[in-house]
Amino acid sequence: MDFTFTEEQQAAVEAAKAVFGGVAPDGVPSPAITAGAVADDFDRALWTKLADADLLSLLLAAEYGGAGLDAIALCLVLREAAKVLARVPLLESSAAAVAVQAYGGEELKAKLLARAGRGEVVLTVAANGRTGHDPAELAVTARRDGDAWVLDGVQTAVPWAENADFTVVPAHTGDGRTVLALVPRPHEGVVLGEQISTTGERLGELRLESARITARDVIDADGAWEWLRELLATGTCALALGLGERVLSMTSAYTGKREQFGFPVATFQAVAVQAADRYIDVRAMEATLWQAAWRISTGAGGALPASGDVAVAKIWASEGVRRVVQTAQHLHGGFGADVDYPLHRYHAWAKQLELSLGPAAAHEEALGDLLAAHPLG
Repeated sequence: MDFTFTEEQQAAVEAAKAVFGGVAPDGVPSPAITAGAVADDFDRALWTKLADADLLSLLLAAEYGGAGLDAIALCLVLREAAKVLARVPLLESSAAAVAVQAYGGEELKAKLLARAGRGEVVLTVAANGRTGHDPAELAVTARRDGDAWVLDGVQTAVPWAENADFTVVPAHTGDGRTVLALVPRPHEGVVLGEQISTTGERLGELRLESARITARDVIDADGAWEWLRELLATGTCALALGLGERVLSMTSAYTGKREQFGFPVATFQAVAVQAADRYIDVRAMEATLWQAAWRISTGAGGALPASGDVAVAKIWASEGVRRVVQTAQHLHGGFGADVDYPLHRYHAWAKQLELSLGPAAAHEEALGDLLAAHPLG
């Protein structure tokens, strides 16, 4: 098997490194010392640079100004974004746009995709349900009323909800199907309540009170939400991988310089063993991520559905990124808690990623259900 990335995917990585190379992880006030959100908006200047580098249209078809690449390319770019804690809705907007491309109607595609690829329209996804612990598609009801759908319910912790132009909201119908409604901001019957994430970024509690969404802005194709949810989870794993790699690198650099008893602490066996364990975690996160991204990108078959590979990747990402930042804090000593040093920011982002779209335990349960339904010969 050939595990190398294609030339197009490698080009996307180089473009991402060029854009993210000038981003400072501490470019906004620290969430540890800021009351409320660290900023009112995401990094618009960086967003423009991503658009200019064609990184917002990676997965879109050529007819919409895109490169026609796959989920692997997106994950490669997200990996680089996480290394600098890039404050942009790259995952949510890209995933939502490609879901519209794959499952939306022609009118909706013409309305959104080219503009999303140019960064003129920002999309996000309400994927956390009412409480963050229940399925997102069950938090909102959708009923057809003439040429519109009427939505009622609550979605919590919607990323970038205060700044996105459209929020993709999964909702369940009376006959048990799931539809995806693109809810504009602002819109009658939609109320946004401010929430603050562990990272200090603004989230939104989205309340839908008989909100009418025209039928052309609703995707009712079978499998659309399941596919979008798996892409979001896989992208979250890519963010966790990039963050974990960066933190491991910071830890290596610090312990290589920090001396105790006249020797770098990296030469002490206890330190080396802990760092080696975390290296194993990062490599396992990487292997399971690319397996999941490959299944999503190619549609290849396997002993389990692709959702099984996504669950395995999310289990490793959740637990691995937590262990990496905890060990980093320990090996940095008191220096790791200094708000003038960026490690505490990575710790906060890691905690947010660990719980985003479900912690490891939730995905272990999902994997168990899949194994029960698909016995391995």
